[in-house]
Amino acid sequence: MPERGSPALRRRRLGMELRRLREGLNMTGDEVSDRLGWSTAKISRIENAKTLAGQVDVEALAELYGVDGAFREVLVALRNDAAQKGWWEKYRNSIPGEYITLIGMEAEATVVRNWEPQVVPGLLQTEGYVRSVVQANQHASQVPPSWLQDLVKIRMTRQHTLLHGSGPLTHVSVFHESVLRNQYGDARVMREQLVYLIEASELEHVEMRILPQDVPPPVSTGAFVHLKFPDFPDVVYTESLFGGRFVEDAEMVYGYELAFGHLMERALDEVASQELIREMITYWNK
Repeated sequence: MPERGSPALRRRRLGMELRRLREGLNMTGDEVSDRLGWSTAKISRIENAKTLAGQVDVEALAELYGVDGAFREVLVALRNDAAQKGWWEKYRNSIPGEYITLIGMEAEATVVRNWEPQVVPGLLQTEGYVRSVVQANQHASQVPPSWLQDLVKIRMTRQHTLLHGSGPLTHVSVFHESVLRNQYGDARVMREQLVYLIEASELEHVEMRILPQDVPPPVSTGAFVHLKFPDFPDVVYTESLFGGRFVEDAEMVYGYELAFGHLMERALDEVASQELIREMITYWNK
């Protein structure tokens, strides 16, 4: 089973640290580029994690910013960690770039909060359900059939690594009751999926709640994932027909946090949610 950890997020963290050091000295990107003989664009790309700085570059920036001793070693180690490849990188040709970034962020997250109005949250899907969802949406998502198996493997590896591996993240989800009724695959696929939801809900680090059919959603928004990290600002990921989008503006992220709180307040508690899932298992047994 792959280990948790995200080179992509460490690249972002490195960029943030380097920007913080520069701004702490009241230096502009132009001033840094003049001192080091680099282009201003290079400074910007490194700080925004568009380019991974070389070890020599990190050491040059540390020297310029007056960083020495243990913290310089931390920066170099962060850079070297960021240069590693995550398990998901081998699938880069099979999935969109935004999804690759999401997987990388999940690998470092400590808490994931997911609202889903139409399908079972991705990290809680069974293999049969994943396959059925992808097949049902192939015409809209324009996913080549040859990529189907890769998408299934990716989803299942994410689940095993993040929920069943060492140091699992905390997964909190709210999804609409209609998710239990929306059929993907045959009745057997739906039964297996709902049985797995019951099993997953028994994990200490998993909390799932269902928004009942007769309760109007307290917020008008599509699916979103709110990721929390130990030493990195929260990020929200939203998905549409034409790809995903990351929300990093602090005020907007806080808005999504409030929205998820409202959904939690209106949803059934964990026990009642389990009871409803069990009722729907009986429905799919017919």
